Amino acid sequence: MRFDLSRWTAVQPGSDAAVYLPATPGTVLWGRLPCAADRPALSVASGTVVTVDTLSHEGLLPDQGQDPLAFFAREGVPPELVLDDAVRIAAESVHDESDGPHVVTGPIGVQGAQPGDLLRIDVLTLEPRVPYGVVSNRHGRGALPGEYPQVPGSVSVFAAVEEAGDGLVGLLPRTADGDAVARFPLAPFLGIMGVAAAGDVRPHSVPPGAYGGNIDVNLLVEGAALLLPVQVPEALAYVGDPHFAQGDGEVALTAMEASLRAALRLSVVPRAEAEAEYGVVTGPLVITPEYLVPTGLSEDLDEAVQRCVRAAIELLHARFGMDRPNALAYLSAATDFDISQVVDVVKGVHARIRVADFDG
Repeated sequence: MRFDLSRWTAVQPGSDAAVYLPATPGTVLWGRLPCAADRPALSVASGTVVTVDTLSHEGLLPDQGQDPLAFFAREGVPPELVLDDAVRIAAESVHDESDGPHVVTGPIGVQGAQPGDLLRIDVLTLEPRVPYGVVSNRHGRGALPGEYPQVPGSVSVFAAVEEAGDGLVGLLPRTADGDAVARFPLAPFLGIMGVAAAGDVRPHSVPPGAYGGNIDVNLLVEGAALLLPVQVPEALAYVGDPHFAQGDGEVALTAMEASLRAALRLSVVPRAEAEAEYGVVTGPLVITPEYLVPTGLSEDLDEAVQRCVRAAIELLHARFGMDRPNALAYLSAATDFDISQVVDVVKGVHARIRVADFDG
């Protein structure tokens, strides 16, 4: 089916932001995450706001032809709505199919950051760069490997963006060739936000870890922040895997993948301050205006839940002085534990602890 995209314009490379990092062959990794051996593409002082262009991998991958102009033309997308940087990355960069699919922008050095500190990444704005995205099921993965895809190869479902009275919505066709669509609200976020891993081996971009990476926590919308334990000097932050929308679980393998321009504030939280505020943080910690959101990561979903519960108990003990048995009781009575994703080898669980429950 064809969607009407004629009224839209693309957010092409180039920005008048004070500090701007474009996505170029020299500023991205394709399928790997930065490590201690990498040099920063940009170095900034703590507290700096950086505008970063991110690219969805959909339409760039070898199993999609590695030609975004041709891939999206089949869906009725005119050339001017295909991003120039996506075309350039696909043409000039080599993708090893044993690596992950993600295009990762960075790393960004943050002056003064040292192991033991936390890096705080505040999400200030997330601007859609195109009026469409793609949801893919491929590689015999997703939540139902062996059952889906139902055909050889990969299945990529094109989704369009439409303005509604209260914001933007996504449109997904209900059948392969019908006109009916499902409409759902957009909530853009970056699936990959991280700091460089220790050592001289770049991690695969798919499984998340203590350094963050592909955590796919859909609460990281505008106004949220992510705290990460710094692994290497200057932290070497990076972002990627932009989404327009994702349900908890991300069961197909991807959600609505689509490119974003992000304005992010990067700040160092010194070790002593970090431990006083949050205890010893050993993995990604999300903060929203409503929630404290500790995470748990493991290849085993049961273990991921257990790690998330332990992290939540320690957070409540450190931040609010709560006795650990009472913290466990509170979590059972009042906190939702959500599955972030089950499709990235290392599964993720996050807890939503209401800050308002502890006012006063």
